[in-house]
Amino acid sequence: MTAGEMSAGGQCYDAVIVGAGMAGASLGAELAAHMSVLIVEMEDQPGYHATGRSVAFWSESYGGPAVRPLTRASGPLLMRPDPDLADHGFLLPRGGLHIGRAEDAPLARAMVADFGDDGLFQPLDETEMRRRVPGLRPEWTVGLEEAGLRGIDVAGLHAACLGQFRRRGGALYRRSRFVGARRQSDGVGWEVELSTGAVRAGVLVNAAGAWADDVARGAGVRPVGIAPLLRTVAQIRVDPPVPDDMPLVLDIAQRFYFKPVGGGRIWLTPHDEQPSAAVDAAPDEIDVAIAIERLQSAVDWRVEAVERKWAGLRSFAPDRKPVYGRDPDVPGFFWFAGQGGFGIQTALAAARLGRGLIVGGSPDPILEGIDVQDYAPERFR
Repeated sequence: MTAGEMSAGGQCYDAVIVGAGMAGASLGAELAAHMSVLIVEMEDQPGYHATGRSVAFWSESYGGPAVRPLTRASGPLLMRPDPDLADHGFLLPRGGLHIGRAEDAPLARAMVADFGDDGLFQPLDETEMRRRVPGLRPEWTVGLEEAGLRGIDVAGLHAACLGQFRRRGGALYRRSRFVGARRQSDGVGWEVELSTGAVRAGVLVNAAGAWADDVARGAGVRPVGIAPLLRTVAQIRVDPPVPDDMPLVLDIAQRFYFKPVGGGRIWLTPHDEQPSAAVDAAPDEIDVAIAIERLQSAVDWRVEAVERKWAGLRSFAPDRKPVYGRDPDVPGFFWFAGQGGFGIQTALAAARLGRGLIVGGSPDPILEGIDVQDYAPERFR
């Protein structure tokens, strides 16, 4: 039988991770070098929800100053991964351009101020903006270049993490839904009930994304308030075809962003954040229409066709920072959730942070200067 077809059957693991998206896969790969690890995934395909629907990019500005240290730490790991993970990098040439109208100038100044004067953003004049984005309408006069922004090979990174996890002896159960968990009678470890059976775990790791608070409740742990927010994306064919090397274009007022994906097509989102239940998210036609309206307010391209559309859930804690660490009331329960839209660009550094908190030992040098307390769950108690 394959790992996805195995019955849980009462086996015992040092750690059981709920969720096989980017968070669970990357942390699992790190932990599997030090302990026995099981990842349980309710879907047939790991990464089916947030990871597989991401329009991910690596941007030091994305997620704000509180997330930037994790993003910066992940950058070298994504560019030049450990040979055991992959023989190639996962960052792709792209560049970013934040655009605005005259009334958005205060927002642009605030963006620069938030990140300090370290060269992250460079102002562009109108001529250069129109060279980068052919067809940009004349009222868009404010431009900030983020030259260091990169694309991410999300599917390749996720597959590499799962591959490393398996090579290190990790077990993956697909189609295995978390039902609940209770502490063992001796107070050490967990009895974890899955739809495929029961297992025992020393540490229960919550990497369940939109379902993170549900998993906490199922384990008798107080939720921290992680909320799923729906984001809509559409693949659109436009005329004239956009250059393949056009940068990612982001509205400074956060009303849309889009990037070329080849063949004259773009991926476009209205930058929506609609509260949602933890579900298999689906796009609404009105949100696709809003995205197109916002696009056409910025460029003079003709929309020829909406070729695909989808939606994903981005999950945020109340302060919009990730939640990494042992629960202060139930130390055997480890939070690894709340990564919002920045979970992929921070994944490799976050996984090393999580490994250190669970396994112990000397801090990883790549994390130097990162205060783990900034992300600890006790901030919500």
